Amino acid sequence: MIYVLVGALALQIAFSGGGGQQADRGGAIAEISEKPFGQIALWLLGIGLVGMALWRLSEALFGQAGPDGDKPSKRAMAAGRFVFYGFAAYSVLSFAAGESGSGGGSSDQQSQDITAKVLGWPGGQWIVGIGGIAIACAGIWIAVRAIMRKYHKHLKMTEMSQKVRRALDISGVFGGTARGAVFATAGGFAVAAAVQHDPGQSKGMDDTLRSFTETPVGPWLLVVIAIGLVAFGVFSWFNARYRKV
Repeated sequence: MIYVLVGALALQIAFSGGGGQQADRGGAIAEISEKPFGQIALWLLGIGLVGMALWRLSEALFGQAGPDGDKPSKRAMAAGRFVFYGFAAYSVLSFAAGESGSGGGSSDQQSQDITAKVLGWPGGQWIVGIGGIAIACAGIWIAVRAIMRKYHKHLKMTEMSQKVRRALDISGVFGGTARGAVFATAGGFAVAAAVQHDPGQSKGMDDTLRSFTETPVGPWLLVVIAIGLVAFGVFSWFNARYRKV
């Protein structure tokens, strides 16, 4: 749901500038809250994110499905995802409970605040730079794995019809590549912030997406990325149905 909404918000930005809307998790949460039954939807979304966090915690404690699920690297990644989804769940549920500043804050401002704080530490430029390189490499890794369809090994492929497989691969490859491109670009901005010692160069998802409109092809690259994020949301629903757990 979050990726579909972020993609839809990014499309609005591409075609109309988007006004004050944020194409990030905070913007998606705000968009949901303004709809009929939005408060109920936020609580359901928050509970779903709690479920995601607990699922990742179980993988960290007991291993993932599959023959290599007990590898320490797999468990460490699951633990990291548990922390991420735990924070996301907390922010959504806090917003639903009326603490608007917790879930709907700008990812751009948060990114700049964190970068500024770290740059003030001894060796802060190196920390931000290495972190940016790690995020950029993660983005490339996400995109490459999507293109190679590595997700097949995590899904119950034999239970899918030919049409479902085709839809899965279109959304998985396109969506995963777009998501990876966003991460890689955000990592590049973090590296620029480290090199220039300027936290203003660091960008959250919203500003990262808006930066795609500044390319020679204008807003059309953002249109492609936005549709890709919607596709990743669709791919996530396939995961919910066919994932090996």
